[in-house]
Amino acid sequence: MEKEKGRNILKVEDLVVAFSMYQRGFKKGDLEVIHSLSLDVNAGEIVAVVGSSGSGKSVLAHAVLNLLPGNARTAGKITYKGEVLDAKKCREHLGKEISFIPQSVDYLDPLMKVGKQVIGVRGTKERQEEIFQRYQLAPETAEKYPFQLSGGMARRVLISAAVMGNPDLIIADEPTPGLNVEMAMETLQHFRQLADDGAAVLMITHDIDLAFHVADRIAVFYAGTVVEVAPTEDFIKGKEALRHPYSRAFIDALPQNEFKPLPGTQPYAGNLPKGCLFADRCPHRDGACASDIEMREVRGGKVRCVHAE
Repeated sequence: MEKEKGRNILKVEDLVVAFSMYQRGFKKGDLEVIHSLSLDVNAGEIVAVVGSSGSGKSVLAHAVLNLLPGNARTAGKITYKGEVLDAKKCREHLGKEISFIPQSVDYLDPLMKVGKQVIGVRGTKERQEEIFQRYQLAPETAEKYPFQLSGGMARRVLISAAVMGNPDLIIADEPTPGLNVEMAMETLQHFRQLADDGAAVLMITHDIDLAFHVADRIAVFYAGTVVEVAPTEDFIKGKEALRHPYSRAFIDALPQNEFKPLPGTQPYAGNLPKGCLFADRCPHRDGACASDIEMREVRGGKVRCVHAE
């Protein structure tokens, strides 16, 4: 059945994630690492999530899929095709309608041959061989155990498992590390093909240059929340087309823009400023930045900034 493009597949509303942990001595408290985060992905599109290390991108993926550890506390609402995506729904859909490509290759079962892992309970040997050929994995790879694979091979096996079926939602957490540029680009082009066929793809990546080639929209993370969501063409046009000062600084820091540095550091989750989380590093800050700032629509995108025009 052809998938209905444009239909909302994943919607995250006001997500909060905190971890209960011991601080000084035996005092226990909550460390909030995701704050009032909202994001959506529709059928037929790729939304790329970018941002610096430690901004909370992977926590988002694990929160959506109910893979957070036992000391995590969450609030907000996550829906899949309009229904609340709770732990039960995740178990029903994960590996079927929903595919996850984790950041770590340690998700592979060390005691099972990788061909069998890719086939799973719904795949076929013929389909596994077809996908291995696509990702340049020799036929004999199917008979190997994970410890016998290079990092790049293990990464391609994870991707093969994720695309074995016909998923409606793919969540890819840094899917390209360990791949050469050609293979990384081919992998992302395959995601593009899946999206063109109607799948929704949420892709967390550090490689924004590659994301430019396949993503429809880009969401910029900073200190545990989304500060801007904009069409990819706005990022390609250059920083003047963007709305948030951090997005502009992020573009300036790319290699082709001479790695222009941004003074200061991302705030620690346990010591966040009031109001705008970027205010301490922003050249446009004023008293209005100390208030609570919501995402709003500006020039065809969304931004969390009182000064965006």
